[in-house]
Amino acid sequence: MASEDVKRSESAVTTIVNLAEEAKFAKEGVQAPSHAFLSICKSLFAGGVAGGVSRSAVAPLERLKILLQVQNPHGIKYNGTIQGLKYIWKTEGFRGMFKGNGTNCARIIPNSAVKFFSYEEASKGILYLYRQQSGNEDAQLTPLLRLGAGACAGIIAMSATYPMDMVRGRLTVQTEMSPRHYRGIFHALTTVLREEGPRALYKGWLPSVIGVVPYVGLNFAVYESLKDWLIKIRPFGLVEDSELGVTTKLACGAAAGTVGQTVAYPLDVIRRRMQMVGWKDAASVVTGDGNSKAPLEYTGMVDAFRKTVRCEGFGALYKGLVPNSVKVVPSIAIAFVTYELVKDVLGVELRISD
Repeated sequence: MASEDVKRSESAVTTIVNLAEEAKFAKEGVQAPSHAFLSICKSLFAGGVAGGVSRSAVAPLERLKILLQVQNPHGIKYNGTIQGLKYIWKTEGFRGMFKGNGTNCARIIPNSAVKFFSYEEASKGILYLYRQQSGNEDAQLTPLLRLGAGACAGIIAMSATYPMDMVRGRLTVQTEMSPRHYRGIFHALTTVLREEGPRALYKGWLPSVIGVVPYVGLNFAVYESLKDWLIKIRPFGLVEDSELGVTTKLACGAAAGTVGQTVAYPLDVIRRRMQMVGWKDAASVVTGDGNSKAPLEYTGMVDAFRKTVRCEGFGALYKGLVPNSVKVVPSIAIAFVTYELVKDVLGVELRISD
């Protein structure tokens, strides 16, 4: 009994000490280790939910965009947004509209989680170095520094999940007329590894990395800058108690998505086309059903740019831009708003100024 009393006393003392330590951390502006870990988990979860919700909302437009990007120019089936969606519905039905969405969500949830978390952590690190260098403890991130943080986050997230994106692209362009079907993401990964080697899982990686800078970087930079500007200027009563409404956040996300996707789009087209190279029994969309010229083979990113422009014209670099524009604006906006709403619900405190 005495031993149990001692243990209870020691437990109580330990609890008091832990609470005192956490209070000290809070007073000094530092999160306790347990709280920091919980905050990280909440941030990852919020990013994952944001990515999954936004992609699922625009899945039909995402699939049509990829089909337009990679279809054989000598055997065109999809000719515009409305016609393309009608053709998918007519030939493949409702399920065809969402083909590849499950794989996309499996990829985008960890991708978005890592991207949002990496951005916040990179922003904190860059801001710390910037304040140390400038000697101004009240300094804030400039748009250029936000661009760097966004680019770092995008490269880390994209590289970590790129093999999933590569096979997702192939799964998406499969139709009922394709010579052979991947049965799912695991089957696609193992088939590519067996038939094309591990390097094939990173086909198109270079244009993806280059495209990350304007796409992800500008998304974050424009969004954060617009938020700060609106909070500072407070135009038209859009800001209440230093907080933006959901509609205003949606508009900021839409503007950020429009700028990023327009600048980086040609690199996205080249990435998708490079992912199709070396695909044995490729989808009929890529081969043109065997009734037209064989699809082009590319030796690298520069070769892909050159052959695409030479054979199809400069406009080929923007194939699928219309459905992409229609989808990317609400997609990015929904992602940002969902992320912040989930953070608020979970009570995540991830202010850069901390």
